[in-house]
Amino acid sequence: MSQSLSQLYVHLVFHIKENKIYIQKGDVARVCSYIAGILQQQGCPPIQINGISDHIHILCVLSKNIALAKLIQNIKVASSIWIKTLGAHYRNFAWQKGYAAFSVSASVCDKTISYILRQEEHHQKVSFKDELLRFLQEYNIEYDERYLWVED
Repeated sequence: MSQSLSQLYVHLVFHIKENKIYIQKGDVARVCSYIAGILQQQGCPPIQINGISDHIHILCVLSKNIALAKLIQNIKVASSIWIKTLGAHYRNFAWQKGYAAFSVSASVCDKTISYILRQEEHHQKVSFKDELLRFLQEYNIEYDERYLWVED
């Protein structure tokens, strides 16, 4: 092939560090919008971003020109620096070191978008921990629960 072509949909999830500095409800949309800008700059078009006070879900197209780990590092570094500018409440804001990333088939993108949009409603019934464990099981990702919730 003379061209490199790809269309990789990824669902990213990452959590705040130490459950100390939550994203205030009125700031969630601003944080999601800022992250969308970072994704655009990285050549990874955002499809849907949403979250609640302690974690964020992102559905985007992964550029063929950036490694997934580098993309997530860029998102976390740039967004945490920016979030700290939102006020004194966020002075010590940080994301956890880890993340979860899942490939998404084009045929279920609409379902994933809907799921991401309903985060607030969803988490009235299901904890983040239970949500993540379910994803890990559905995607057959091996993990050691002893280390899954340990802070860096």
